[in-house]
Amino acid sequence: MKTISPSSIDGTITAPPSKSAMIRAVAASLLAKGVSEIVNPSFCDDACASLGIAEAFGADISIKPHRVAVHGNGGPGESKIRRNTVNCYESGLCVRMFTPIAGLTRDEIILDGSGSLLKRPVNVEDSMNALGAMCTTLHGYVPVRIKGILSGGTLVFNGEESSQFLTGLLMALPLCSRDSTIKVSRLSSKPYIAMTVETLQRFDITVTHDQDMKNFFIKGGQQYRPGIFHVEGDWSGASCMLVAGAIGGSITVTELNGESSQGDKAIVDVLKEAGAQVIIREDSISVYRNDLRAFQFDATECPDLFPPLVALAAHCNGKSSIFGVQRLIHKESNRALALVSEFAKIGAEIELFSDRIEVTGSKLKGALINSHNDHRIAMACAVAALSGNGEVVIDRPTCVFKSYPKFFEDLDSVRRIHE
Repeated sequence: MKTISPSSIDGTITAPPSKSAMIRAVAASLLAKGVSEIVNPSFCDDACASLGIAEAFGADISIKPHRVAVHGNGGPGESKIRRNTVNCYESGLCVRMFTPIAGLTRDEIILDGSGSLLKRPVNVEDSMNALGAMCTTLHGYVPVRIKGILSGGTLVFNGEESSQFLTGLLMALPLCSRDSTIKVSRLSSKPYIAMTVETLQRFDITVTHDQDMKNFFIKGGQQYRPGIFHVEGDWSGASCMLVAGAIGGSITVTELNGESSQGDKAIVDVLKEAGAQVIIREDSISVYRNDLRAFQFDATECPDLFPPLVALAAHCNGKSSIFGVQRLIHKESNRALALVSEFAKIGAEIELFSDRIEVTGSKLKGALINSHNDHRIAMACAVAALSGNGEVVIDRPTCVFKSYPKFFEDLDSVRRIHE
């Protein structure tokens, strides 16, 4: 259990490393022949899962202070596989991204998982089979069995539910013998695909696409080049801290790149719309409490912002609307229902509709919160509790290790508990 008492916020923290960037860097380093160094690495649970998968696929991993060295082998070809069954634990990105990479070997690979991942659909079979590999799942869920070799070609892909599998295809297909074309409809989370393309460029891989990201061309026969990759700060984790400053006093978060491809940097625009004072510097963001007003925001492209935005909306005057709720169903929990359930416990006026969540600002109270073992629910409820009328007790708080292991440590470092 973790107890959060009403508190003011004042101080500076460093943004956690981006788990999304880290996991992409691990995969690219595996696929490069030679040693790559990942600087400012994340060691959250999902990132550690990716390191375990890379090691199982034949990479040598060396952990050093503030960096990880990955000796890649050019891909998991025959005789390079150390373990044919690997555990993705609760990482949806790992299971979807490493599925096409596993298709680069003729060995049968099984990608399994645990916890919430067992209930999250992966939907990779048809696309993998269309590109030459043999792939089966357990009725659309893990374990995923893959036997290559992925050959490339033309694929029509529906990206509405998740962009993570497309990320895996863009990483694996450059190593195939044939050129590939992917025609994508209803792509969600375009900023994450932009992050993937940027990562590939850092490893000397070229993927071209049109402006709307509806058509991708991937030339086969490319080679990854090892190098040094710096993991930037994570806007997803930082968003909760920035909201904490807006409702609790003031905060500065360093190591945030305002030019990042991460979609969650949109939190800055929402905070401004809500009336918070925001100061942007070269590598940091400062947020100061102000009279907060209701806002409207479409979070379809950045669904991880939903929880901190609900926390923000609960402290705004008036009714706020956050759109894109359909993106929340297949997360670590059914995040839409979890947000409504837990924020109602602490006195929020919150309603769920088919396309949005509406939150009317109100004075919050103490309660026992079920985190649903969902890192983002735990973080959002902790932030909301800062400006309430009682203690909020969060069960299973260690779920934050999935993306932001130091979340509560960082939050406690800037909290000033009201006497």
